[in-house]
Formats: sequence, C-alpha cells, structure tokens
Amino acid sequence: MADIKLFEIKEKIEEKIASTVFLEKELQNLIEENMETFFGVRFLKSEYIITNGRMDSIGIDENNSPVIFEYKRSSSENVINQGLFYLDWLLDHKSDFKLLVIEKFGMEASNKIDWSVPCVICIANDFTKYDLHAVNQMQRNIKLVRYKKYGENLLLFEHLNAPVVKTIDDKKIENVKQSSNGTKTHLEKLLSVPKNILNIYESVCGYIESLGDDIVANQLKLYLAYKKVKNIACIEIYNSYVLMYLKLNPDTVELEEGFTRDARNIGHYGTGDLSIKLRNMDDLEKAKPIIQRAYIEG
Repeated sequence: MADIKLFEIKEKIEEKIASTVFLEKELQNLIEENMETFFGVRFLKSEYIITNGRMDSIGIDENNSPVIFEYKRSSSENVINQGLFYLDWLLDHKSDFKLLVIEKFGMEASNKIDWSVPCVICIANDFTKYDLHAVNQMQRNIKLVRYKKYGENLLLFEHLNAPVVKTIDDKKIENVKQSSNGTKTHLEKLLSVPKNILNIYESVCGYIESLGDDIVANQLKLYLAYKKVKNIACIEIYNSYVLMYLKLNPDTVELEEGFTRDARNIGHYGTGDLSIKLRNMDDLEKAKPIIQRAYIEG
C-alpha cells in the first residue's frame, strides 16, 4: 500500500520519518485512554476474557453500537479472523455486553444498545493488500486502521477502508418487525412514507454519499447515520418531512425558522446539534452547503 509522506514546513522543508517504535501495550493504553477522541468510542474494558480468547479493548460508539478493538502484534497474526470470531461471539452473548455497559454507564445506557452494526477496528503498523481484499469480501463492519508514529509527539491513524456492510434488501425489509415498544423502526417508516418524502430521503442520502468515499452508512434501528471516523449526519424520516441532525455548532449557522434549529437541548435519536427539516427538494438544495460543511469539518 502507498505510504503517507509527512513534511514539516518551517525555515526549511523537512520530511518526518515514520517509525513503529511503539510498544504494543503502550499503543493500546494510549488508545484506551483517548478512545473517544480518536474514534468516537466510549471505553468499556481492556483485555476482556471470553470463551477461547481475550478481546484487547471493547467499547460502545456514539450510536450505542458495540465496538471491538484488536491490535496486530506481529506480521503473522491474523487479526481480522480473530476480530470476526470475537464479533460473532459478542452477537451470541449480548447479555454479557449489556452487563459491561450497566457497570460502566448505567441501566439507561444499556437500554439504548443498538446491535444493528457492531464493529471491529483492527489496528496495526501495516496491513497487506490481501487483508484489505479479505475485509472487502466479507461485507462485515470491520475497519482496518494503520498507525504511524512521527517523532515524539505525532501519531497518525490512517483509515484504510470504508466497510461495505450488507444493506437490507426489499424482501428483508418486508420481514422487519415493529419494535417491542410500538415505535416504528426506520426501515418500517421507509415502507410507509409518501413517495415525495421517500424521494427527498433518497436524494439527501445520495448527496451525502457523493461527498467522498470515506463516508460509511450505518443503518441503525431508529435512524440512518453517516460517518467518517465519527458521525457527520443522522437522518430520520416522517410522513411529511425528512429530519437531519448534523455535527455542527448551531451558533455558526444562521438559523431559519421551520428549516434549521438548535437541537442541543432537544431530545432526539442519533447525534448532532444542528437540526435541518427537509419538506421538499428546494429545502435540500438550500441544505447542501451546510451538509458539505459538516462533511469537511467532520
């Protein structure tokens, strides 16, 4: 894979040479202590012992989905298959994960756990082209992250893939059951909204996906999240409008009644402090520059 070149530009241009002089445990500790800053994930537990193995680090992301971190310690270690095994184990032992969340963040947080797109993040100083090909073929939410250390104070994380997670096709959507509390799921709403609203929804999704190949769609139970490393937009759909929440400070946007709104003190699904209500295609055109800004700053 192509390497990244980093240069310091002061009085003279100097190339910073990457090193892998990092004790694996030191890297793991650094990530666990700063997991939310680096990856938007709240840390739960280190060295979590399970049947036939031990997960290096485990957490829960901003969409309340489980996240497993695995660190590749040697070139011969098959960290991808290992992470896949842990992911399948976790899906079969949801109650164990729920107990972890209860112990760390309480019952309210555990009730919000979303199992739609649990994730494995594999971290190593390098991966092969075969690793990348294997992950792309799996169509599971497995992310490969390469790290490089520059000098004493610079650490780079390079996200090598945007996972293509299998979407639910029309036949599967027909079998989606309503959630136990009577609230319609996001997928159920997509089946029942008027055609003009569905067109707006599909258009805004298409626009967001066109902004860059580093964007990943996560279909959650009650909304659709678009993210790079962290969420940039969360989308809900209703019978008369599409509601979007962007990761932008509302104070930096000129708010317009009925179109944009400060959502910092308003309860809502997903993340994002700026709410945008799309009732027609004109609203979408007006929203595009704001969406693009959320992408650039996200």
